[in-house]
Amino acid sequence: MTDPGREALRRATSEVLENQLGDNDPPETRETYERLLAEGIADGEARRLLSAIIAVEIFEVIKEGRPFDRDRFVERLRLLPKLEFD
Repeated sequence: MTDPGREALRRATSEVLENQLGDNDPPETRETYERLLAEGIADGEARRLLSAIIAVEIFEVIKEGRPFDRDRFVERLRLLPKLEFD
C-alpha cells in the first residue's frame, strides 16, 4: 500500500474507532479499550490495536462483499492484544 493509501486507511479507521468509542456502539469496543488500558497497554497502542481490527473488518467486507459480522468483530476484540495475524 502506498504511503497516501496507508495514511487514508489510518485516518478512516481512526474515525471509525472514535465514533465507536463516542457512541458506545458497539459497547465491546469501549470495553476492550478500557481492558487494554487496565492491562497496562498505552493509549496509542490500544487505539492502534483496535484500529487494526477495524481495518481487517473493512477489508473483509469489501473483499468478500458481505455485510459486517458483529460476532466476528467482537470475537477479534476479545482476543486483543493478540492479533490473529501476528
